[in-house]
Amino acid sequence: MDVLDIARWQFGIITVYHFLFVPLTIGLTAVVAGLETKWVRSRNPEYLRLTKFFGKLLLINFAIGVVTGIVQEFQFGMNWSDYSRFVGDIFGAPLAVEGLLAFFLESTFLGLWIFGWDKLPRGLHAACMWIVHIGTLFSAWFILAANSWMQHPVGYEYNETTGRAELTDFAAVMFNKVQLVTFPHVIMAAYMTAGVFLIGVAAWLYRSEKHKDDRGMYRKAIRIGAVVTLLSGIGVAVSGDLQGKVMTEVQPMKMAAAEGLYETKDSCAPFSIFTLGTPNGEEEKFAITVPCLLSFLGTGSFDGEVQGIDNLREQYKETYGSDPGAEYYTPEAYVPIIPVTYWSFRFMIGLGVLGAAIGALLLFMTRRDRAPGPWFARLGILSFFAVLGANSFGWIFTEMGRQPWVVFGLMTTEHGVSPGVSTTEAWISLLSLVGLYTILGIIEVGLMIRAVKKGADPFVEPPDPGKDDKDDDAPLTFAY
Repeated sequence: MDVLDIARWQFGIITVYHFLFVPLTIGLTAVVAGLETKWVRSRNPEYLRLTKFFGKLLLINFAIGVVTGIVQEFQFGMNWSDYSRFVGDIFGAPLAVEGLLAFFLESTFLGLWIFGWDKLPRGLHAACMWIVHIGTLFSAWFILAANSWMQHPVGYEYNETTGRAELTDFAAVMFNKVQLVTFPHVIMAAYMTAGVFLIGVAAWLYRSEKHKDDRGMYRKAIRIGAVVTLLSGIGVAVSGDLQGKVMTEVQPMKMAAAEGLYETKDSCAPFSIFTLGTPNGEEEKFAITVPCLLSFLGTGSFDGEVQGIDNLREQYKETYGSDPGAEYYTPEAYVPIIPVTYWSFRFMIGLGVLGAAIGALLLFMTRRDRAPGPWFARLGILSFFAVLGANSFGWIFTEMGRQPWVVFGLMTTEHGVSPGVSTTEAWISLLSLVGLYTILGIIEVGLMIRAVKKGADPFVEPPDPGKDDKDDDAPLTFAY
């Protein structure tokens, strides 16, 4: 393996690892805010207990997510300095705003939420978590805007003297057509992740003999999680359909690679649910297909044309010149690794559908105060890992489907790697970070399991500074 191989593996591992925490954080902030708001309005003790319980799990996930996310930006300078130099003028603005506005908003109001249980009026305290959630949405918007620019560069001009892409239209970058469909898709997936997390945790506690006295409360959490999962799952499907059409417009090679479609279909292009073929994906041996579905996914019409890999390869050669990275990425130029794009696309869809289906099943099983069977806890846990896997495969498809471009049409991945990094240095960096992340993963899982096994704390009526006569100089105290 050369430096490029190692740098790609490192970035892929760390990015996928970090994204395990991101959607859960975004979704849980909304769920915890909703639970606390329900408690403020209803004064039902169960909602307060669930708020504090899932709030504790949110804090564990948030802390580990922040630590793993910091490394992301260091990677740009460590292994991808040429890429950073090329896109720095574009990325600098959204990432700076994300850090100064979104992250500070999240951390400030999360601190107020943690320490303000006995200091802030109840409505204001609940509002703090809603503001944290808004901060996560801002954060996602600016980061996805930067990533969407890599998929569809707009609002820039190329400076031949400096060899850099320079920002000319900040609004164009912020409201990139790819961004407008990617953002709702990612956020809906985050809500779905939080929904199945509620299902999995509450289902396990529901079946635990230790917590049998609280089964009514955990059953309520299961149903809340199932509703969140189903509604957000619909949002994922609708936004994903829109995203597919925009992707076909701006990155037709990615759509062709998602299907392994080598020859252009003038109309009624089929979508294969399952295919067996040669290792490089060029020849089909067996397939189960749905007629005309790919045309609809890509164009919105069952008679729409979907361009094939062979045709697009020739177009790209004429547009972009020689074959950069052809010998490294595939035997052909400008083509991503077909088996990776094909299967990651299907794992994304299949695992997402599985999570939503389990949510619907558990919602049906718990209707009218019915008690589900003993095996349903395993289904709940399975739903969480299915959706978590769908998130990861979605990012793998998004990034691998763009290859060999690191910025589509402007810079290939092999030209973005740091020229001064040796193979030994790259290996040390990769192994060190993988080791560190393994330790963090063990800590995360250990803390989560310990907190889940303990379950929700008994109900304790918190003071209401908005009504109670208290000492104004009383110090803030930690909630847990």
